[in-house]
Amino acid sequence: MSNKLSRIRRARKTRLKIAELGVRRLVVFKSNCHIYAQIIDETGTKVLVSASTAEKALGDSLKNGGNVEAAKLVGKSIATKATAVGIKEIAFDRSGFRFQGRIEALATAARENGLVF
Repeated sequence: MSNKLSRIRRARKTRLKIAELGVRRLVVFKSNCHIYAQIIDETGTKVLVSASTAEKALGDSLKNGGNVEAAKLVGKSIATKATAVGIKEIAFDRSGFRFQGRIEALATAARENGLVF
């Protein structure tokens, strides 16, 4: 089984568990160049808030969008946008990625800036 198929299998298990809980979820995706975060509603059909290093506001202040420092900025940005909309509690969907490096940095920054998960 390839690495991508393994990641997708892990992501599917996580998403099924979150769907049982019926809560909003913070979805994270990372590529080599960027990191993306979205908060999706309980039904999984509507994006409520999003942030990424590909956005002009964050991308201009970064030299590289694919490192830990960029992930911290995205975590802070998604948390401030979510609290402005009135979202406090979410479930963290790491999309099958391991909880280390950029994923961990994004989650820690989001927690420090007001999100609870």
